Amino acid sequence: MADHPYIVTLRAPDAPGIVAELAKAVFQAGGNISDLGQHSEQGEFACRLEVDPTVSLASLREHLSSLSTQHGWSIELFEGTEIPRIVIACSTTLHCLSDLLARIAVGEMGCEVVAIVSDQLDGQSLAEQFRIPFVHLPVGQDRRDQEARIAATLGELNPDLVVLARYMRILPAEITEAWEGKMINIHHSFLPAFAGAGPYKRAHERGVKLIGATAHYVTAGLDEGPIICQDITAVTHRDSTRDLARRGADVERSVLAAALRLHLEHRVMVFGNRTCVFN
Repeated sequence: MADHPYIVTLRAPDAPGIVAELAKAVFQAGGNISDLGQHSEQGEFACRLEVDPTVSLASLREHLSSLSTQHGWSIELFEGTEIPRIVIACSTTLHCLSDLLARIAVGEMGCEVVAIVSDQLDGQSLAEQFRIPFVHLPVGQDRRDQEARIAATLGELNPDLVVLARYMRILPAEITEAWEGKMINIHHSFLPAFAGAGPYKRAHERGVKLIGATAHYVTAGLDEGPIICQDITAVTHRDSTRDLARRGADVERSVLAAALRLHLEHRVMVFGNRTCVFN
């Protein structure tokens, strides 16, 4: 018997009775629901529930499959034993990369880093320290060639998720569309404020009193994807641009780690360009 709850997610056209039908299926399988979150938006219904591991997994799978077939609902069952494979991409700024690697190494995150991909060599020593393959894909004079090599590398590695840990190049639409819902970026501002390059410099010039960080799913629009997680910290007129970057780095670390954890625990569901997060 597992020592963790089974996770069930459901997406369906919104209608009365969905939760009742789902709860009935769990009951018929001999299970007990220990946690449930639900949300409806734009005519679509989503929910996430946890089922105590005392239930027969085979029976639960059978009843959920029957429910899905009967109503045409999209239902997924996660046993919690899966170890998602992730690729982390970085450039020269490494605080988010090092933070994630440390968290994963001590068992805080239930995933495996199968490679670190970078357009620079700065992250190679970290990759060697954590014994993770490092793939260097420099841009050179042909940006399109480098982007093609990134696409090919991701295709070969075939990870469950790609994490852009301060990877500082804009990816083309053919890559972002291929990894829709499976690529997370950390942006060093509280979006939608200061999207794009140099947000700390622009925040300092504007004299803001709060800076933040935003983790979001990557789309073709620059820093416009569905937001997963955000946080802020207060600053003052005494803080220089360098101070903002230093203090903001701590927020970036925690926000990206939180977003990765939410994704791995199947707590994020996307509605258009918005998310609901069952946390």
